[in-house]
Amino acid sequence: MENQRNLILAVLLTIVLIFGWEAGMRHFYPDMNKPRPVASAAAVGGAAVSGGAPAADPARTDKPTREGGLSNPADVALEARDLKTALNPAGRVPIAAPGLSGSINLTGALVDDLVTNRHTATADKGSEPARVFSPAGTPAQHFAQFGWVGSGAALPTAQTVWTAPAGAKLTPTTPVTLTWANGQGQTFTITYSIDADYMITARQVVANTAPAALRVQPFALINRTDKTASVDTWTLHSGPFGAFDGSVSFGPNYADVLKTGTVANDGKPNWLGFTDIYWMSALIPDAGAQRSDFRALGNGVYRADLLYADAVVGPGKQLSHTTQLFAGAKESDVLDRYESAGVTNFGKAIDWGWFFWFEKPIFWLLKALFKMATNFGVAIILLTLIVRGIMFPIAQRQFASMASMRAIQPKLKALQERYKDDKPKLQEETMKLYKEEGVNPLAGCLPIFLQIPVFFALYKVLTLAVEMRHQPFALWIHDLSAPDPLHVLNLFGLLPFTPPAFLGIGLLAILLGITMWAQFKLQPSAPDPVQQQVFAIMPWMMMFVMAPFAAGLLIYWITSNVLTIAQQKYLYSRHPQMKAMVAKERADVAAAAKRK
Repeated sequence: MENQRNLILAVLLTIVLIFGWEAGMRHFYPDMNKPRPVASAAAVGGAAVSGGAPAADPARTDKPTREGGLSNPADVALEARDLKTALNPAGRVPIAAPGLSGSINLTGALVDDLVTNRHTATADKGSEPARVFSPAGTPAQHFAQFGWVGSGAALPTAQTVWTAPAGAKLTPTTPVTLTWANGQGQTFTITYSIDADYMITARQVVANTAPAALRVQPFALINRTDKTASVDTWTLHSGPFGAFDGSVSFGPNYADVLKTGTVANDGKPNWLGFTDIYWMSALIPDAGAQRSDFRALGNGVYRADLLYADAVVGPGKQLSHTTQLFAGAKESDVLDRYESAGVTNFGKAIDWGWFFWFEKPIFWLLKALFKMATNFGVAIILLTLIVRGIMFPIAQRQFASMASMRAIQPKLKALQERYKDDKPKLQEETMKLYKEEGVNPLAGCLPIFLQIPVFFALYKVLTLAVEMRHQPFALWIHDLSAPDPLHVLNLFGLLPFTPPAFLGIGLLAILLGITMWAQFKLQPSAPDPVQQQVFAIMPWMMMFVMAPFAAGLLIYWITSNVLTIAQQKYLYSRHPQMKAMVAKERADVAAAAKRK
């Protein structure tokens, strides 16, 4: 079987694997991700910040982007202006940790100001840190709140002003305790601590020194707008998610929650929150968690609620619960460490899919190569070299099989002529011939099938892994996880328009087409001239198909093509009779086409 046919088969199977699985599942099981409506849900009530977002604009035309974040220029300008007002240091406790910086709002004890110290907002040099949380009322609002609901005494609300020690600053070595007393004998405290990555721990304590009992129900919530959500696609979920009874659920999406108003989660919450492709915010409760839900609050604002069991706090008693808040980048190693520390299936917050058992080792190898090369583009090239090196012995067997198949073609044609009216007998005699000659007609397919998992794994890594975000290669490639930014149709940025994705042909796509064409030229010709013409245009068709994909994926494929060409030339040098046979077949096909 010719390599070119194998290549086409691999491309088709890969596209089906990447894009077809979820589409098929949604077709055959259309209700599998639909939320369950609930008649009522535990209300956090006035204790929580319930909205605060600007009124929805019916003419809003901005769409989610791959990375998420505000895409409307007016919102971006308004966010910058509002942050200057909202982040007044007089009413805030600063946060300074290796992973996160920001502040806690003393009004409501809200964690509403966080930026990542390891990731920048854009690929531009000198870009500011990527923002994770923003205060309520700003266009990018996203925050966490911890509090209580109940009866029998005044409870803190979103408008309560808490007291912090003078000069308090939240760092990995200095926790901060916020305090509020209601004047009725109850004192409420929230002690915040933070680690070196993205985990903030909140310990809520209510102490009752009054003569009467107090009934309270602790809660924690995350509130966010969908204006900053990343795009939600078949293979990349953006929106509510969590782990319940040990099973990770990537759903429902924002539209599902908006449709029903409230979606109650089945099972004990291990953790829940909101995810984008690269970022997430999640609440991890202690053992007292009772139930959880997702809510649509209007104006594009959504909330994840976590409620503990209500309890009676008698005179002289106190009640405490500890909730962890993850807010930051979905770095694989960091999530795995939290899982090892006891957070159930936290490493699966990255939606690797069913093939995580293969994708994660490829990712591990890619990171190991990056540590050696200090450039992910070079690491991808080295990964390609390793893959092709491992498969070289198989490629040699494939080449030998192809030579054997060519050698027995006259015998096959004789059998076809002899048994043209008896298909079962033809099949029997053909298999007998293969056995006698020691030929395996499927041997040529093996290298392609072995490459499909690597190709798919690299696709998932480039799409999902925040470690690949904004990673440069060389020259004009400043982000390997994004498509080639230089397009031929706009003269590489000189003309002020962006071509549609399917016409966004860049230099990498052109190189892909050229290397595929060169690889094709080394292959034996198809016996049918029409089939030969189809194969001839296939490289240029694939150039258009692959142009919108991540630049790193095209670099992998281009490198693989170059190595295949070198490998083919080497094998031809070792088997000159095969090269002569290929040249003769091409001449015969060309002559036949000329006669027609």
